[in-house]
Order: sequence, then C-alpha cells, then structure tokens
Amino acid sequence: MKQLLIYCRPGFEKEAAAEIQERAGLMGCPGFARTKDDSGFVVYECFQPEDGDLLARKLPFRELIFARQMLVVWAELNELPLDDRISPLLEAAEGMPLCGEIRVETADTNDGKELSRFCRKFTVPARQALRGKGILTRSEARNRPTLHLFFTANNKVMLGYSYSYNQSPFHMGIPRLRFPADAPSRSSLKLEEAFHVFIPREEWDTRLTSGLRGVDLGAAPGGWTYQLVARGMMVAAIDNGPMAQSLMDTGQVKHYREDGFKWRPSRKNVYWLVCDMVDKPARVVALMADWLLEEDCQEAIFNLKLPMKKRYAEAVYNLQQLQEKLDQLGGFQVQAKQLYHDREEITVHVCQPRKVARLEPKA
Repeated sequence: MKQLLIYCRPGFEKEAAAEIQERAGLMGCPGFARTKDDSGFVVYECFQPEDGDLLARKLPFRELIFARQMLVVWAELNELPLDDRISPLLEAAEGMPLCGEIRVETADTNDGKELSRFCRKFTVPARQALRGKGILTRSEARNRPTLHLFFTANNKVMLGYSYSYNQSPFHMGIPRLRFPADAPSRSSLKLEEAFHVFIPREEWDTRLTSGLRGVDLGAAPGGWTYQLVARGMMVAAIDNGPMAQSLMDTGQVKHYREDGFKWRPSRKNVYWLVCDMVDKPARVVALMADWLLEEDCQEAIFNLKLPMKKRYAEAVYNLQQLQEKLDQLGGFQVQAKQLYHDREEITVHVCQPRKVARLEPKA
C-alpha cells in the first residue's frame, strides 16, 4: 500500500503530480510521482509502506484541484492471461479491505475509449467472482470502500480501493451528463458539472431552485444562464454580445449590454454569481472577491483560465490570492477543480457555509 493512483485530465499529469507531491509532503508522507505524458493518470510512490492508505483516508479529495479520482493501489498485474483474467485478480485481492461496490475503469484517453467496452463487459463477471470470494459485500454497500480495477491494457490492471467518504462518486471521476438540445452552447455543461461536483444533491432544493436570483457575467450566448433558468431562477445576463432568443423568451432573463467587470446589481438580492469570462486569472479573482466581500452575491462559481506553462503554480497562486482577499471578512469556503468539461482552466466555487445553512428547504 505504498502507491496512490490519481486519475486526471490527459495532458495534465505534471500538474496532478506536482499537486500530490506537495500535498503528501506536507502531510509527512514523502515519495515521488511516476507520470507518462497524456496517459490520464499519475502513480505516487510513497517511501513508507502504509502511507498510501493514510493519504487515501486523510488527504481531503475535495481539496485536490487536478485529481478526478484518488485510490490506494493494492496490486499491479501486468501479464493477465486473456483466457482467464479472474483467477489472478482473485488471488491478488486476498487480504483487501471488504468493499461495497466495484468500478472497472480505464483512463480518459483514446486508448482508454477502446478499452471501455471491455471494461463494461468485464464488470459483471468480476463482481460475481469477487462477491463469491468475500472480497465484495453480497449487495452494494456504499458506506464501505470502493474496489477499483483500473485497466491500462486488456492484460494490465491496477487493483485498488478508495474510501467512500473521500473519493469522487462518479465512474472514472466523470459525471455523465447529456447536452441539452436547447442549450445555446456546450459551455452549459461546465456549470451543470460544477453543480454536481460542488453542491450536495440533497441541498439542490434550497441552493439551486426557483425564487433565487442569479447574475451571469460574460453571459453571451447564454450557456451558463441556461442552467440557472432551467432551475427556475431570474437571471441578469451581463454581456455586450447577443443572448440566445430562446432564453430571452422565457421572461426570466434581463440582458444588460455592459462590461462584466464594471456592472453591479442595484439591490443586494443576488444569490448566485457565475462567470466564464476569458481574462487573466488575477483580474477575475479580484472581481469575484469584490462581489463576495461587498455581499453582492451569496455563492459564486467561476472559471480561471490557465497559462500553457506552470499551470499548477498559477492555479495555487491565484487561489491563495483569492483566499487572502476573502480572509478580510472571513468565513468563506473555497474549492477548485479541473472539471471534465474544462480545458485549459479550473472551476472555482466560493460560499459562506454559515449563510448557506440559513436557507430553508421548500415545504
């Protein structure tokens, strides 16, 4: 249990490696990261035998920016016989923690796409065999660890587990979303994914519901506005460009042809601020901090575009700058992730938990 496996976006292995190396070191779990360009995963090799499990339990997954999933590597099998992959897996799994569910996964790469059909077919027989050996519970138990089979080829697999309270709940760490046919742009999926990742599902009825007011800075043509409108909110869309007529026809959108960096609401009745403007991260951070400190919104989700080089350092620097600004008032919670629908960017969520707790659920 010296290895920790991190899934990430292909092309961001160095960022995921730098992050886990730094965070593990701060926790007193030194080691080194093994990476391969565009592989979609990173293996962190701990120097101490139990540190992989310690990190999987104690390093908050929600605080990792570039990790889609985090799990302990129990065994790595590189020469599985194609006529019987199950027997070596059962032998290798002896002594593992009792797990409550199984995920047969692969990397989010072109090679991985070719393996995904095999992974789907292999899930049922693997589940049955592992249950028969007492390695999986007889029925799904989501309070138990999750068993992962991460295939890098049809005869190569990493067997491991993640803790249910410190993992991504999604297969391969990717929420499966369908693009709405009437959404004005595919960027709409970025905000929908952010809601799935940052907002607990049981709180959607209070934090993502009709009766709330939202502002979308840099809104045109309305991909992010669409997500707020679909949840019954009234939205101020700020952009000099045109908005989709379908959104304007809902009667829920008021379009202001103004600069998103200068516009402010006339009343302090905005709950959600969302922003996907293309600008320097430092400028966006300053703008978001100003809105939150002036209490012009209660929660915010926004994107920070990253440079081609030193992307991890840039992300950490700007998040630190944001936190330092928000510390003037205190009580803010900041979370950042590179989402599946992001590209050269990360998505940031900010809220004040004490204010969120005051929201009353609908009767």
